[in-house]
Amino acid sequence: MGRKIMKQAASKTHATRTVIELRKKILGGELPGGTRLYEVPLAEELEISRTPLRDAMSRLAEEGLLERARSGGFVVRQFSFADVIDAIEIRGVLEGTAARLAAERGVKPEAMASIQAVVKELDGVFGANPGEVEFEAYSELNARFHAELAALSGSKIVEKEVERAARLPFASPSAFLPDKTDIAAFRRSLNIAQEQHRAIVQAIAAREGARAEALAREHARIARRNIEYVLLEDRSLIERVPGLALVVA
Repeated sequence: MGRKIMKQAASKTHATRTVIELRKKILGGELPGGTRLYEVPLAEELEISRTPLRDAMSRLAEEGLLERARSGGFVVRQFSFADVIDAIEIRGVLEGTAARLAAERGVKPEAMASIQAVVKELDGVFGANPGEVEFEAYSELNARFHAELAALSGSKIVEKEVERAARLPFASPSAFLPDKTDIAAFRRSLNIAQEQHRAIVQAIAAREGARAEALAREHARIARRNIEYVLLEDRSLIERVPGLALVVA
């Protein structure tokens, strides 16, 4: 049993590293839009087995950087800067709607306790100083927070549409996080995002629909500001940060 767990953990680590490497290749232009990804040569190039490679490509498809080809496999998705901004805006609007509905309709105690527990766990990944954060743990917990937020709406339609929006290019709430970097502005933005997580949950608990909606929409704008900085002001960051695109909201 112990060996099986260790093997699964190792596979997950390999897949995570492959996700980071593939993001870098896509965002850096080495794998331009429309490129068909072939498992065997790509696995050899990355020196990884095909199973974690498939896992990594599936994750990038969920994030919107890849799309599944009709004949099988994956193709690098083509998108413009306007697509990126629109995708983030759509997610913000939908999550704002989810937060408002949750506040107006009320949330079951167990569901509220669950998302509050996620916020508390997120608190635990931050250090004493601004910008000190365990990025991998933040990414996983942040994804849980946003999934639970959508579910709080009590609407399967809203929940499904939030999930659909998160698959648009760059729109996934935890799709792109910096891997151990000293870029202070991006590190601090995680602290701001966490404060917003807490405020959104508090507004929902207080049945303040308009406030919850506004907070959730503002929350998505952190992602927009970060990606605008990366793509418009300093594209060299793509080379400095593995798997760049620092969408942190």
